Amino acid sequence: MTSAAPRRTLLIRNAELIATLDDQRRELRHASLLVQDRQIVALGSAEDLRPWLPADGVDEEIDASDHIVIPGLVNTHHHMYQSLTRAIPAAQNAELFGWLRTLYPLWAGLTPEMVQVSTQVAMAELLLSGCTTSSDHLYLYPNGVKLDHSIEAAAEIGMRFHAARGSMSVGESAGGLPPDSLVEDEAAILADTQRLIETYHDAEPLAMLRVVAAPCSPFSVSRDLMRESARLARALGTRMHTHLAENDHDVAYSLAKFGMTPAQYAESLGWVGDDVWHAHCVKLDDAGIARFAATGTGVAHCPCSNMRLASGIAPVRRMLNAGVPVGLGVDGSASNDGAHMLGEARQALLLARVGRSLGPFGCDHGPAEMTARNVLEVATRGGAKVLGRNDIGHLSPGMAADFALFDLRTLGLAGGAVHDPLGALLMCAPASAAYTVVNGRVVVREGQLCTLDLGPLLACHNRLAQQLAYAAG
Repeated sequence: MTSAAPRRTLLIRNAELIATLDDQRRELRHASLLVQDRQIVALGSAEDLRPWLPADGVDEEIDASDHIVIPGLVNTHHHMYQSLTRAIPAAQNAELFGWLRTLYPLWAGLTPEMVQVSTQVAMAELLLSGCTTSSDHLYLYPNGVKLDHSIEAAAEIGMRFHAARGSMSVGESAGGLPPDSLVEDEAAILADTQRLIETYHDAEPLAMLRVVAAPCSPFSVSRDLMRESARLARALGTRMHTHLAENDHDVAYSLAKFGMTPAQYAESLGWVGDDVWHAHCVKLDDAGIARFAATGTGVAHCPCSNMRLASGIAPVRRMLNAGVPVGLGVDGSASNDGAHMLGEARQALLLARVGRSLGPFGCDHGPAEMTARNVLEVATRGGAKVLGRNDIGHLSPGMAADFALFDLRTLGLAGGAVHDPLGALLMCAPASAAYTVVNGRVVVREGQLCTLDLGPLLACHNRLAQQLAYAAG
């Protein structure tokens, strides 16, 4: 009879503050956290942890004095390949449809190497900002690109990943937005989506990889593909994701093409329910909010991208008050031009406070409209719920060991952390993580990525970005 393998232990000792975001929303001062393998087993005072500590000592200990510990941030919407096309001059001042038409010709040159490298660059940026779980919506597959390339890249860098098999099937000649050269056959889309789910999707608790069915948008796929994708996802027990109600043009397209609002269109095709989340929803009306709340349909709020493309301000407070699950997303790196999750949370906090003054779809504005603790909950527990996870998003025994540590002695937090460490973390200039732990593994240590050599990765990424732009003229 063989003995059980020894359990690896990690002790986060004497943190200035642990913001648990647990069911009681406890904030523990001068507290510690103990990890065994992939899970949190105990947290609290040194005395609380004493019965849990191995007699022969822990395998690794991190002195968290002068640090705050928060649950790993959860990114619910991204297009990681777009890090190759940040700040393209011709697309800097365009709204959504013009921006897409400008960049489609560049993205047509994507290669498998470009997808792998850009995925790792995007994930490095997220990990260094305290994000431990990310979705990515890849809906372009030219030149042999497969979602497998993103999946391989995520495994190497060590991020918990929800890989969304996006798709476009309605090109310009059929009344869609994308060029015909970038759309796929719908039968092939469904077959590949099924292959990916059956090959990679892990429905077990603490899963590092899940696969999502994710047709791109109402203006790039057919009704049939939306319906069949929903049937496939539900038959295979996975989730569904798409873009919805992103700006006025998006709403106008839906009304003209389908005779329905975006929310009505989604519901008519089976795209509401607690296994669905939609990106943006900037122009989601009151009836749509009510239906999303009643059905548990989630929303990925992307404040920086929505401002960058002048799409508007999503009615996040009204969604939350109605009971709509809301998470945070950085969106694509060419519509945000950054992927700093803590910075995204700060922007969400600030934007919610000025909403109504900027249009009828805004929120009730005011300084208490969104607090630091509100927005951290959206960025952690909210994101976990949107992704259908009950094993991430807060810190308590049995949860995945996903969390980030931030040094409170940094310049940007000076004068704030002494008053309210958690408030300062969200309200002051966005900080970089001192440590990021994913699935019990330290992937950022003392502000440096541990899993990949960032210098050569960035050099390769910049070379490929130039190559992509040059090839498109």
